[in-house]
Amino acid sequence: MRRILFSAIAVALAGACTVQPALAQSHAPAEVIGTTQLPRSVRPSHYDVAVTPHAASLSFDGKVTVALDVLTPTPSITLNAIDLKFAKVSLVSASGKGTFDAPKVSIDASAQTATFTFAKPIPVGSYQLSMDYTGKIDTQANGLFVIDYDTKAGHKQALYTQFENSDARRFIPSWDEPAYKATFSLTATVPTGQMAVSNMPAAQKTDLGGGLTRVQFQQSPKMSTYLLFFGTGEFDRATTSSDGTEIGVVTQKGLSSQATFELDSAKAVLHEYNDYFGVPYPLPKLDNIASPGSSQFFAAMENWGSIFTFEYAMLLDPSIATQADKQEVFGDAAHEMAHQWFGDLVTMRWWDDLWLNEGFASWMATRTTEKLHPEWHAELDTVGIRESAMSLDAVNTSHAIVQHVETVEQANQAFDAITYSKGESVIRMLENYLGADVWRDGVRRYIKDHAYGNTVSDDLWKAMETVTDKPVATVAHDFTLQPGVPLIRVASETCKNGSTTLELTQGQFSKGPANRMMRHWHVPVMAQALGGTVASTLVDGHASLVVQGCGPVVVNAGQAGYYRTLYTPEAFAALSANYAKLAPIDQLGLLDDSSAMGLAGMEPASSVMDLIKATPADANPVLWQDIANVLGGLDRYYRDGDAGQAAFRAFAIAKLEPVLNQIGWEAKAGEASTVAILRNNLIMSLGNLGDPIVIKEAQRRYAAQATDPSAMPAALRTTITAVVAYNADAATWDTLHKRAQTETTPLVKDNLYALLANVKDEALAKRALDLALTSEPGATNSSNMISMVARHHPELAFDFAVAHREQMNQLIDSTSRSQYYPRLIGGSLDAASIGKMRAFAQANIAPTSRRGSDTAIANIQYRMGVHKDRIPQIDAWLKKNG
Repeated sequence: MRRILFSAIAVALAGACTVQPALAQSHAPAEVIGTTQLPRSVRPSHYDVAVTPHAASLSFDGKVTVALDVLTPTPSITLNAIDLKFAKVSLVSASGKGTFDAPKVSIDASAQTATFTFAKPIPVGSYQLSMDYTGKIDTQANGLFVIDYDTKAGHKQALYTQFENSDARRFIPSWDEPAYKATFSLTATVPTGQMAVSNMPAAQKTDLGGGLTRVQFQQSPKMSTYLLFFGTGEFDRATTSSDGTEIGVVTQKGLSSQATFELDSAKAVLHEYNDYFGVPYPLPKLDNIASPGSSQFFAAMENWGSIFTFEYAMLLDPSIATQADKQEVFGDAAHEMAHQWFGDLVTMRWWDDLWLNEGFASWMATRTTEKLHPEWHAELDTVGIRESAMSLDAVNTSHAIVQHVETVEQANQAFDAITYSKGESVIRMLENYLGADVWRDGVRRYIKDHAYGNTVSDDLWKAMETVTDKPVATVAHDFTLQPGVPLIRVASETCKNGSTTLELTQGQFSKGPANRMMRHWHVPVMAQALGGTVASTLVDGHASLVVQGCGPVVVNAGQAGYYRTLYTPEAFAALSANYAKLAPIDQLGLLDDSSAMGLAGMEPASSVMDLIKATPADANPVLWQDIANVLGGLDRYYRDGDAGQAAFRAFAIAKLEPVLNQIGWEAKAGEASTVAILRNNLIMSLGNLGDPIVIKEAQRRYAAQATDPSAMPAALRTTITAVVAYNADAATWDTLHKRAQTETTPLVKDNLYALLANVKDEALAKRALDLALTSEPGATNSSNMISMVARHHPELAFDFAVAHREQMNQLIDSTSRSQYYPRLIGGSLDAASIGKMRAFAQANIAPTSRRGSDTAIANIQYRMGVHKDRIPQIDAWLKKNG
């Protein structure tokens, strides 16, 4: 799953599915059920499912027959079910010789289970459990859900499923846990003329008359319930092939051309993955299905053979697409396709090890982007990925990568930056520590040994230990079994005979004294003197490291390590003086470390300003993107009206505006992709900082678009509109609103409604909030509008959402509710927000599910501390360097 938070193939019904001989079912390891919320007495092996959706009434009819084994005698069978009503339940022996009276059906809504109790105990053996039932079609992305959207041909509807992490139970009464793998045969009755899509190709289609068609799909391989997929609507499908696999993209009618890049990328990525994993993709086809709308929980989902992706993360509309959009489309596709091995073929046993899915898919996507598109310089993006993880990991509410999950809601909360970004960053560090070829050999061993099975993290380390003699498990356990960010202090640097000896000690980086409980790591450290070669060591508490050369030394050279580096003032001054000479990736690492440690009080908050001041206008575009982000982040620590904010903004504009002038508003032939992305970044940043020149030019271009097509090039259309919207007056906002109302392209329409909420003026923000609660933006877009308001008005958005909580809960997918409200207020600088968040959590969030609210409170406290203690240091620096 991509977040805005990763048995053999049986013979098909029609006999057309090919089994990969290297992965025959008999080779699968014996499966072990670890954590489970269900009785262990029964285990399913196959589901035969038939569904008939009724979109008009938001309901569906279902029938499923489950082949199962009773492992110990039991009087009842308990499985997962939510919002399902059972019309008929029966159990027969697989041999046909034993029958049972209809059971008593009892529903436990809080446990999300249904229990069938029989008049006599069920002996050990194989059985078929058949259930006729009805269920609900949701308007948010949970279970089977509907998306309403407008097109030039009129209003349309489409149905899709979303089951991760625990929503297959809304569609099928099932053993809805990852370790209960089974095969699936799906039959769907859909309106004639619609296309139905599932994990496997269609085996047979039958016209039933009366405007209905029955579609039977080939039997799936053995997989977890959350990977099952079904969708139906007025779709187009375009195809290509790679290594014998048919690759498809499924879009609303008329938009398949916007998925051409996705299709081409999937072809290249699948070939790369077949080679890297050493195990060919085992299904006969791989589709990616695009849907209008959005979710607060995810952007894309790795259903085996039928990846689901919201349009904004898959399609490239030529009227608004940017270079950043193109790279995001590739990254999303590479992430979800990596899941076809890490997550689908080999699945974590329980949600404790979710990172085995998401961290690996994220790392694989970045690695593959680096290889297939080196011109995008994805290696530089790894610093920002690591930064997003460390920002959360340094708060005292953080958790280990491998975490204990007991409830469905705790599993929902596991989809965060620790699981994704820290997981990816730690894998990158371990790959760098072992060597890329050795790491790949270990991955291949892991995939081959556990195909069609379930694993825990130690299964991966055992596979790695077969290909290396380095203490990989020791290092991996330190970084995956405890939370927190290591800190490497450079205690001293001594130059002698052309080499520098570093004395390194280990500590911990944290935001605030409440998280100063010391932890210990074995940290792989690489260091390099300017112009010298890289030296490495494993720091276990302390270490000495000798590097060639006597110039300024960069610790964490290449930035593969997951730790922060604290230099002596003299060492930092030397690096600052030579900042322009460092490799771009090390410039990024030093900038982000300096910014974070300055705000945390571990070095002067103004240190980052020294680096920004030392950055030349022709520095790497990715570094300037990071500088713009750092300056924008610092600006958000000021309260409106603070005496120093005007001086800070003047400094920021004076640094960023010349860079924009240098690259210009108009794209140049042959310019680097990093420059194209920087242009949008700078225009947006300067617009938010109140640069009158940029705001005026954006407004001029926006006003001229009707008569001058070149005024709003596609690559700048969204950015220019965003600057205009953020700085809008009432008349401008009304004009944008009318555009949104009349727009018929879902991707563009959704974007306009989001921009209506991205406004500086509080009165307009209130209008956006009121608009969000109407049916106008679309059921899945309303919550996003309120989140957009929260970017600049967190208290306003939170108070509004809480005041309309009953209505809001219908606009938020259930997997996000406990986290949605805390995210709204987490950017506040107001002490009163802490009490509001605490009261809301106590009244509305279970004590076991308050990580999000606790993190929001910790962040508000941290932000208030930065405003009080660090921003004055920035103000003092500005007076001295103004």
